[in-house]
Amino acid sequence: MTEVRVEVDSTGVAVITLDGPTRLNALSGSTLRALGDAYRSCDTDDAVRAVVLTGAGRAFCAGADLSAQAGAFDTPKGDFTASPVQPPAWRVRKPVIAAINGHAIGIGLTVALQCDIRYVAEDAKLAVPQVRRGMVGDCQSHYTLRRTVGLAVAAELLLTGRTLTGREAADRGIAGRALPAPDVLPTALALAHDTAAEANPASVALSKRLLWSDLDADAVERAETLAHLALLGTDDAAEGAAAWRERRSPRWNSKAGDHVDPA
Repeated sequence: MTEVRVEVDSTGVAVITLDGPTRLNALSGSTLRALGDAYRSCDTDDAVRAVVLTGAGRAFCAGADLSAQAGAFDTPKGDFTASPVQPPAWRVRKPVIAAINGHAIGIGLTVALQCDIRYVAEDAKLAVPQVRRGMVGDCQSHYTLRRTVGLAVAAELLLTGRTLTGREAADRGIAGRALPAPDVLPTALALAHDTAAEANPASVALSKRLLWSDLDADAVERAETLAHLALLGTDDAAEGAAAWRERRSPRWNSKAGDHVDPA
């Protein structure tokens, strides 16, 4: 069974690893719940400033465990949800970067679509093939994919279930960058460490909430104004300006939850 490992280093970067390489990190219900627990821990831990999600071995995640004993497509019991990762990555108040180091199929890709930033191996295979299995996309993919790339590209993937490469995913806007597989995790970690060192936690949390909101332009203007009112005049606002003048990394005092959510 795929396990979920969480490691937090001294710089405030948390690495969440889907660890079941012999099964290409296939996901079971218990693994998905454990991923939600890992996100929750990262969200509430003030020491965590950025999160990287990756897979062990040569794949990111081959999707749901479709072995007969797993019963992935059996009649559900209890409180079933098609979005079993709770909270999803987009509700974590820190940046969540998906380092898609290999194939990401089905729920393996839809979990990555919940992240804020995606780097992908250029030769990885990506697909949301659920319509070819008599199902539909999960993990809010009809929301996340449409937001990320628009209706035309989202429809092409979700309605056909076809497979694309990591390079094509980057070209279509599904991932920010396509890289040689060995470079994916180091590149994601470099971004995470830079963000952890330089970005203000409260500012990041406020900005992320606005990015993932469904507010119209006028509502965003009001929300941005509230965010500025919450941040202007604080010690961290003064520290940010001082760090820029002195050409050094800032020394932040605030945490992700220090200010009222404007959205």
